Amino acid sequence: MNQHENRRALWIFAAASFLNDFGSDVIYPIWPLFVTSFLGADKTVLGFLDGLGDALVSLSQAGSGYVSDRVRRRKVFVWTGYLFGAASRLGYAFSTLWQQLIPFRILDRAGKMRGAPRDAMVADMSTRENRGRNFGILRAMDNLGAVCGIIVCIIFFGMLGYMNLFLLAAIPSIIGALLVVLLIRERKQTDIRLFKGFSIRNMSGNFKLFLLLSSLFALGSFSYSFLLLYAKQFGFQDSFLPVLYLLFTAMASLFSFPFGRLSDKLGRKSVLTLSFVLWGLVCWSFAFAEGYAMVILTFVLYGMHKGALEPVQKSFVSELAPKDFRASGLGVFQLVTGLCALPSSLVAGYLWDEFAPSIPFILSLSLTVISVVMLLFVRENKSD
Repeated sequence: MNQHENRRALWIFAAASFLNDFGSDVIYPIWPLFVTSFLGADKTVLGFLDGLGDALVSLSQAGSGYVSDRVRRRKVFVWTGYLFGAASRLGYAFSTLWQQLIPFRILDRAGKMRGAPRDAMVADMSTRENRGRNFGILRAMDNLGAVCGIIVCIIFFGMLGYMNLFLLAAIPSIIGALLVVLLIRERKQTDIRLFKGFSIRNMSGNFKLFLLLSSLFALGSFSYSFLLLYAKQFGFQDSFLPVLYLLFTAMASLFSFPFGRLSDKLGRKSVLTLSFVLWGLVCWSFAFAEGYAMVILTFVLYGMHKGALEPVQKSFVSELAPKDFRASGLGVFQLVTGLCALPSSLVAGYLWDEFAPSIPFILSLSLTVISVVMLLFVRENKSD
């Protein structure tokens, strides 16, 4: 594709991501309350559901990344993933027991199969000079859609309730799927025999080191649900929790593009280190918070962390992996780090229930410090 077609495809992907996250984040601000208050589950169950979801994201992205590299097709995984997300929200709408959420949570997170193939397409249409920028645009639109979804949640939740709100949330993802099906043109590959599959043995030691440190970080990077529940326990009213969710999501949307662009200029390591430091400050603040203002500021820091982390990680991984196996590399990265998310949220819920809310944050802070030290030894790939 030429430069004009690349820009067009990028903005179509960005629009589809906006719509999908719009639908997702109509639900996410009230998800912890839906599971714990409406369906009566405890925090360990919430941690299990969130951790299961994160782990399945990784499995779906690894599988779709590997298969898309083998068959040299990406687009089908993207629009199918959006439809899976829409279908899961319909299932949530009719669930009356937390156990019924499990198959729909699986379907929801399996929809993330779109991630690695889509990110590989974005990486392929980018250069070393604009890759962070392009991933930043994509992530900014993700988060902007989330901001709009949260606002809809805040305005209409009291009027519609859980069921109708979940049904409404399915519509944007269906539209996003149609955008990809109708408007994205995928370049056909004529020689599939050249691509015989991916093996972690083909990855450099540099990639493996980055994978290891990212996995350690993920072990302490538990679900946002615990941040919202901490705020509730601190004294914030239930009705204010979606506002806190909106705050950190808006910060992520605002900072994704500048941090992605900054990584193009200063390097991936510098901005990723900043992201880790911001998460460390989040953990420290929640562990020792003493006032409402500090809790609110911590949600701002969390949003900045998310804005820096996601576009830079994807840019970094796509450059450390071999060009012909970018989708596989991105998928394996999501697989390994996401599998760490299951015990992360599960352990966080257990430590919260059995000991104190501050303990998960102290553990995560320790793992973050180790990850930052290991990141110092990763070499950036300066070639395209």
